[in-house]
Amino acid sequence: LWHAAWKIIPMGFTTATNVAEQRGEILQITTGCKELDSILEGGFETGSITEMYGEFRSGKTQLCHTLCVTCQLPIEMGGAEGKALYIDTEGTFRPQRLAQIAERYGLNVNDVLDNVAYARAHNTEHQTQLLVMAAAMMAEARFALVVVDSATALYRSEYNGRGELSVRQVHLGRFLRSLQKLAEEYGVAVVVTNQVVAANLDGGSMFAGPSVKPIGGNIMAHATTTRLWLKKGRGENRVVKIVASPSLPEREATFGIGPEGVCDAKD
Repeated sequence: LWHAAWKIIPMGFTTATNVAEQRGEILQITTGCKELDSILEGGFETGSITEMYGEFRSGKTQLCHTLCVTCQLPIEMGGAEGKALYIDTEGTFRPQRLAQIAERYGLNVNDVLDNVAYARAHNTEHQTQLLVMAAAMMAEARFALVVVDSATALYRSEYNGRGELSVRQVHLGRFLRSLQKLAEEYGVAVVVTNQVVAANLDGGSMFAGPSVKPIGGNIMAHATTTRLWLKKGRGENRVVKIVASPSLPEREATFGIGPEGVCDAKD
């Protein structure tokens, strides 16, 4: 069995040249904002997990909705010519937002909505089970994006206190591992949103470091490839900061939110 597996999947060493060639096939999905695309060097990357965390009303869900439309655009327009899959745990999915964003790009609204597969997850077990169904769908059609909004909300409500923390983290780790496998096997961009908790609860200085931190601990931090921190800006503007990435420096960008989804920042 071992030898058969080695023949099908190369599990030994390869050269950096080969890896560079494979990474050349990675697509970037535009966010709809030039400044944000610029700091991400093209947009959200396929084949890896991007995490967005921030307080409520910081633009996470709006960015997810915009990506569901832009991933369907032709490659030369910053899209990935694929369908989107949306797992919703908070009940914040709104098809009318997709319709508004589709009109901005001159796409057929009915086609755009048909190309988004939606599921509402009711508990953490169901959330994990949906990934098995997702893999079956991806084997049949070209998907470019998987959104989980939010990946941690159900874990936060189902597991309480320190006594259940290790069980929660193991389950969350398995869920994120499954997402990583989807990203690698099917070349989809995986985007997960995350909630935050106040960072100064342990009595530390009020002025040291950020005021909020993402939940999920180190399991979440290590499982995601790129981490983005979203903050409220002035008016309808939001600020994104790249917190962790294997290839991008720490930078900030400002984007706006309008009826047409994520757009360039408004003065």
